[in-house]
Parts: sequence; C-alpha cells; structure tokens
Amino acid sequence: MAVPAEVIQVLERLGVKGVVRVRCKVIEGKEKGKVLMRNVVGPVREGDIIMIKDIELEAVERISQGR
Repeated sequence: MAVPAEVIQVLERLGVKGVVRVRCKVIEGKEKGKVLMRNVVGPVREGDIIMIKDIELEAVERISQGR
C-alpha cells in the first residue's frame, strides 16, 4: 500500500536520467511524521506530494555515475 509524503527539500540531481534525491515527510499512516530521503524519477519540487510504496527503504548510497 502506498503512503503519501510531502517533499520538504530537493537535495541534489543525480545523473542524466532525471533522478532527484529528496527529503520527504510522511503525511498519513502509522509512520506519520517520519522524515525520509528518497530517490525520485521525474520532475519534483518542494511542496509536491509523492506516493511512497515502502517506508522502510531509504536512499543513503550515491548512484554510480557509470565510470
């Protein structure tokens, strides 16, 4: 089940495929208020609402640049 989260901060853009690392805050569910870092594909801005499938996973490692 997907849970909505609000984008708090856009941290960095990774690579050329449109991946963006964001910090987001869970809005609903039993994990309400939890702040996560996620990698998002596509255009995203602060204040956007994204749907997160798995709350336990968090983006902590850098994506390799292919070199």
